[in-house]
Amino acid sequence: MGDRKIYWHLPGFCVFFYLNQIIVHLMQEYPEKFMDGYAVGSVYGTFPGAIWNGGRAVFGLTSRSDMEKIIGTYNRMGVPVRFTWTNSLIEEKHLQDTYCNLIMEVASCGPNQVLVNRPVLEEYLRANYPGFEYISSTTKRITDMDRVMEELQRDYALVVLDYDLNHDEAVLKALEPHAERIEILVDEICFPGCPRRAEHYRAESECQLRYDKGTPFPCPNRTKVPSFEEAKKRPAFLSREELPDYIDRGFVNFKIVGRGLPMEMVLESYLYYLPKEEERSWVKNRIEADLTKMGVRR
Repeated sequence: MGDRKIYWHLPGFCVFFYLNQIIVHLMQEYPEKFMDGYAVGSVYGTFPGAIWNGGRAVFGLTSRSDMEKIIGTYNRMGVPVRFTWTNSLIEEKHLQDTYCNLIMEVASCGPNQVLVNRPVLEEYLRANYPGFEYISSTTKRITDMDRVMEELQRDYALVVLDYDLNHDEAVLKALEPHAERIEILVDEICFPGCPRRAEHYRAESECQLRYDKGTPFPCPNRTKVPSFEEAKKRPAFLSREELPDYIDRGFVNFKIVGRGLPMEMVLESYLYYLPKEEERSWVKNRIEADLTKMGVRR
């Protein structure tokens, strides 16, 4: 791996604010405890109640002062905040939403990012907020290689690969010349080749727009409690042992799932991927002690 930086993109910049602060601090303060070259490349998610949000509906409200605090905390640590503006039902009438535009105005102060999947919103954002990095979202469900290459020809800082392609050797080989602009989702818990994934994204988008969770989407995964051990059994899962091969091929951006999942599961994924194996207990104990000091309930 040499001196190459390996970037990890972590979930829940708002809901896991304290956990993410701690892991970023530890990785910067004690790099010897973590895998060589590993750094946090961004923290992704949304402020509750933003109608542009997609992937998972999140309800609530965040004040401007809290937005400034959260975004500022990450940016001062050198970590971009990445907004999941991937609601697949956005229309022109939604573009002037006061709350979402306020978020973008507040976040314009730093090197922040946006995940996009709808041309109407992407065009509006690029025209009005040109200082952000724009990233092609996995919610587009692009599994055709020609379409992946089309995304790479566009002005995206990164293209998040659909998880069904994680182990497709032909795809990975073709992407090697562009590897630094590909982001790989390492621990997706959804079923491989799920025929209802795009439909699920639309259902969550509708819930966000209506501000009503409504009837749970009839997903087979709902019959089980999500767990990291279950994620490890999925065909798309990338193990610690497999990662060096991807890194040697030039892939340096890896994304950990976690939106809508329990913090214990997210912490388990951090401990699996980020620290050196012999330092895992030290990192876990330090995180748990710091969360206790902050009064965070788990």
